[in-house]
Amino acid sequence: MKKIITQGLQIYTFAQNEGDFISLTDIAKYKNAEAPADIVKNWMRTRSTIEFLGSWEKINNPKFNLVEFDGFKNSAGANSFVLSPQKWIETTGAIGLISKAGRYGGGTFAHKDIAFEFATWISAEFKLYLIKEFQRLKIEENERLTLGWDAKRMLTKVNYKIHTDSIKEHIVLPQKLSPSNATTVYANEADVLNVALFGITAKAWKDQNKNKEGNMRDYADVYQLVCLANLEGINAEFIRMGMSQKDRLLKLNETAIIQMKSLLANTSVKKLLK
Repeated sequence: MKKIITQGLQIYTFAQNEGDFISLTDIAKYKNAEAPADIVKNWMRTRSTIEFLGSWEKINNPKFNLVEFDGFKNSAGANSFVLSPQKWIETTGAIGLISKAGRYGGGTFAHKDIAFEFATWISAEFKLYLIKEFQRLKIEENERLTLGWDAKRMLTKVNYKIHTDSIKEHIVLPQKLSPSNATTVYANEADVLNVALFGITAKAWKDQNKNKEGNMRDYADVYQLVCLANLEGINAEFIRMGMSQKDRLLKLNETAIIQMKSLLANTSVKKLLK
């Protein structure tokens, strides 16, 4: 759950599989800070709103209940017609609106497409400010993700350089191998890490994933990349110590299991990797 500030209002937003959702309850406070839920219900009484919500669901929700939707559409606009977000969600199976409980960040949320439509009904000027702040939030998120991913990939590359330098010093040069043989050694050493962490060699993974581009490290998550970076440094030290490849593989596998358990359980690491 994240917050954006629009014309002095604190508006909660969050992302899930269906996309980005913005609090209608918070937006409604621009009209009535004391009873925002009533503002949302008044908006949902109009036929144009019901038609818009129904159109959005038809496009994005294959399980949308069209029969119940037609009933609401036919009744919308009448003086006696009242519809709450909860009833709309429960009756039609809608996914564009979400009702959340809680003192902070609770209320009615809507997919950004719907939230911007609601903001137009509230105030065209307010909608423009809302879009601007939301876009700023998404730009910042993308920049953080890009920087974080690049940093993790760079960390892996730096450690890989340490790793290959150690191989070159302690395995390749003493045996005076040809470039082709040296490449084979490098590949074998890379697979020591692959098997220790992923349980499979690069070739075996490629054989099982012929339709995927790149290699299995390209599909690793951030936890695995952090662990891989650590294993590269550890393996470099094991090589300098003269440990056999078999012994290193067993030790690295033990380390990988311990580190992955620790990374996945550590809440501070999870926040850092977000």
